[in-house]
Amino acid sequence: MSLKTKFLIIRFSSIGDIILTTPVVRCLKKQFPEAEVHFVTKKNYKSLLENNPYIDQVFLLESSLFDLLKLLKSKDYDFVIDLHNNLRSGIIKNYLRIFSWLNLFQEKSSLKTFSFDKLNFSKWILVKFKKNILPNVHIVDRYLKTLSSFGIKNDNEGLDYFIPESDIFDLYNLPENYQKDYVVYAIGGQHETKKLPLKKMIELCETIQKSLILIGGKEDFEQGEKLASELQEKKEIMNLCGKLNLNQSASIIKQSDLVYTHDTGMMHVAAALKKNIISIWGNTMPALGMYPYQTNFEVIENKDLHCRPCSKIGYNKCPLGHFRCMNELKF
Repeated sequence: MSLKTKFLIIRFSSIGDIILTTPVVRCLKKQFPEAEVHFVTKKNYKSLLENNPYIDQVFLLESSLFDLLKLLKSKDYDFVIDLHNNLRSGIIKNYLRIFSWLNLFQEKSSLKTFSFDKLNFSKWILVKFKKNILPNVHIVDRYLKTLSSFGIKNDNEGLDYFIPESDIFDLYNLPENYQKDYVVYAIGGQHETKKLPLKKMIELCETIQKSLILIGGKEDFEQGEKLASELQEKKEIMNLCGKLNLNQSASIIKQSDLVYTHDTGMMHVAAALKKNIISIWGNTMPALGMYPYQTNFEVIENKDLHCRPCSKIGYNKCPLGHFRCMNELKF
């Protein structure tokens, strides 16, 4: 492989999915150290990648896809690794491929592209007919399979998350009883059917014996306040939802003893930081291949429902109205 070989990896979103691509980035860079590895994602997820030492350059999709295309065209890539495989990533691949073909004066060979197989038909069969024909393979290993033509091997070092020094949270800023031996509960989730309702959150938190820190986005603050109010006379609980950026939340996770989390991006942050995890599953299920990767974890799920999984992603509310996948969980 040429010393000037350039790879472009595409994954636009979201938090968990981008973190799940980090073994691809690391293995590629470590096994071809002279190559340049670039990554393109959405502006919102810049902080997930800008501190990654295995990435030479990060490009951001902001307001204009056309502006991004012009910038990427100038980089003269040899290979594009599409780990998103949607309409926009397809436009990027085709644009760069056509430009490569039209550049008749280049001495190097034409651009080659590789795309991740999302197994959408198999996922549809599982969601629609509850018949699991998916391979028993984690999505990380399927991501890595996209690089099989290069002989890339999984180094089995798990996921990566790099917290910049400026965002390391100093626990001495918290009351003394939160400075060690605390548990984190990431109460958020992109879809409501991935999150415990408040009543079940209270039940779960009542089983936790140590000091408890709640983390999440600004949209989770009100729920965190309700939860803290209900439990304030029973246990030590602190609501930090919406008060930290993503890296600071990761720092809180890194210094914790145990992490409770829904099937969401923070679950993969915790896995990247090699934490012990208790993962809580509602309308989705680990069989879809996105459970915590190469870390110790336990699963809480309701396996006795014919309606589950009802989606590979999630809904704003239970399609059947009963939400038994969460309401019947036992802790």
